[in-house]
Amino acid sequence: MDALIVIVEDEEDILELIEYNLAKEGYDTIGFLSTKTVLQVLEEEPVDLMIMDRNLPGTEGSEFVAAMRDAGIQVPVIYLSAKDSDGDIETGFLRGGDDYMTKPFNMKELLLRIKALLRRTKHKKSVGSLSYRDIRLNLASREVFVEEKQVGLTKLEFELLHTLIDNQNVVLDRDYLLEQVWGGDEVYQDRTVNVAINRLKEKIDPDKSKQYIKTVRGVGYTLC
Repeated sequence: MDALIVIVEDEEDILELIEYNLAKEGYDTIGFLSTKTVLQVLEEEPVDLMIMDRNLPGTEGSEFVAAMRDAGIQVPVIYLSAKDSDGDIETGFLRGGDDYMTKPFNMKELLLRIKALLRRTKHKKSVGSLSYRDIRLNLASREVFVEEKQVGLTKLEFELLHTLIDNQNVVLDRDYLLEQVWGGDEVYQDRTVNVAINRLKEKIDPDKSKQYIKTVRGVGYTLC
């Protein structure tokens, strides 16, 4: 498989276990025990995905990802962390994560999530643009503008907004969104969609004045 994956994990035995299993699946990996030199690699190498622990020496994992996003680096991130409360998970997503797994973890599930995320993010870029109200998506550059001001979205958030705009005036249920955006893998749950929708709302409508996305209770989501 033509993919380079960076793994940041401070427990060396876990790091080696992940590297071994990813290598068996055909992935190239670069492992780190802290975030100290990760940024340099992200800037110099064509990294396709990153697996990020949160309890790390020095910079905490989600804080590093948030800083990475602020610097314009959009490499997809799967958190793999012992921080497992609802608040911890939400923080991980709000700080730029694309997926979140808690420890102890199942290696097969991690491999499925990696495969699903790579499948979503390695699609060939589309061309043209797509608009809704004062939102504009540049499909070639995968940039998003609200009132002509650029808004930084992760690849997953971009796909989610793209899917909603493609289906405006239609209520999309969570199963449809899981299939279209997350690839339909069984490891994802309704809460995954809820958290991602809330994260998207915060970015495109931070003061909640425009209400672009409407929740239809018991069904799903639609654009207003």
